[in-house]
Amino acid sequence: MTQTNRTIFYIFMVLAMAGWGASWVNAKVLSAYINEYELMFFRNLFTIISLAPVLMITRKYFYINKRSLFLALIASIVMIGYMKCYFLGTKYGTASLGGALVTTLIPINTFIIMAIFYSKKILRKDIFALVLGAFGVLTILNVFSFSAEQIFTTYNMYFLIGSLLWPVLTIVSSKITKTNPMVFTFYMYCISNVLVMIFFLDVRTIDYSGFDGIFWFNILSLSVISTTFATSIYFIGIEKLGTNEVSSFIFLVPFFAIGFSAIFLKENISLSIIIGTIMTLFAVKILNNIKIRRK
Repeated sequence: MTQTNRTIFYIFMVLAMAGWGASWVNAKVLSAYINEYELMFFRNLFTIISLAPVLMITRKYFYINKRSLFLALIASIVMIGYMKCYFLGTKYGTASLGGALVTTLIPINTFIIMAIFYSKKILRKDIFALVLGAFGVLTILNVFSFSAEQIFTTYNMYFLIGSLLWPVLTIVSSKITKTNPMVFTFYMYCISNVLVMIFFLDVRTIDYSGFDGIFWFNILSLSVISTTFATSIYFIGIEKLGTNEVSSFIFLVPFFAIGFSAIFLKENISLSIIIGTIMTLFAVKILNNIKIRRK
C-alpha cells in the first residue's frame, strides 16, 4: 500500500470510528420511536441489504461451512442480548455514558475472560492496567459522588451486562474456520433477524405512520454507516494494515460518542466521564500492547 493510499485509508478508518461513535446517538434518538426488537429488525434488515453488495464487490461471496454457520447461530443469540442491553441502556441512560463505558470496558472484559477461561498469562503490567481500568470505570460512573442507588441504576446495569456480552460474541466469532469474517457477520445478522421475527416481533404490528425523516435518517445511519460501512472498513483494515495498527483507531470511538452526544443530544458531559475514559483507554493500550502510530 502506497503512502497516499495509506493516508486515504486512515481517513476512512477515522470515519468508520465516527460511525461507531454515532451509533449511540442513533440509538438514543430511535428509542423515542420503536422498542428494542423493532430496532434489531430494522437495523439487521438494512445491514443485510447494504452488506450483500459489499461482499460481491470485494469477492467474499457467501460461502460458509457448517461449523461457522453453527457459530453464527450462537453469535446471533448473544447479539440479540447485547442489542437489548445497548438499546435499553441508551434509552434510559445517556448516549455519552454508554459510548464511554461500554466501548472502553469491552476490551478489558475480553482480556479478563480470556485469562480466566483460556489460561492467558497475566503479567505485572496487566495487573497495573486492570487496576487502572477499574478506577477508570469507577470514575466514569462517578462513584465518588453518587450514592449506591445512583450507581446501580437499571441503565448502568444494562451497560455493564452489554460490555460482558460483546466479548463473548468476539470469542465465539474468533472460532470460525475457512470463512471470511464479513461473510460470518452477514449470516449472523440474517439469523438474528429470523430469530427476532420468530420469538419477539410480529412485523405486521409495526406502526409505520409515526416514522418521519428523523427516524429513517437515524435507522439508515445506524445500519449502513455504523454497521456495514464501519465494519467493512475495519475488516479490510485488518487485512491491509494489520490488527495492531487498526486497533489503535478504536481509541477514537468513545470520544466520538461523547462529542456527538454533546452536539446532537445536548447532553451534559461531565469531567468524570472524560477523565475515566482516558484512564480506561490507557489501560486498554497496556493490556493489548497497542502502539499508537506517530508520524
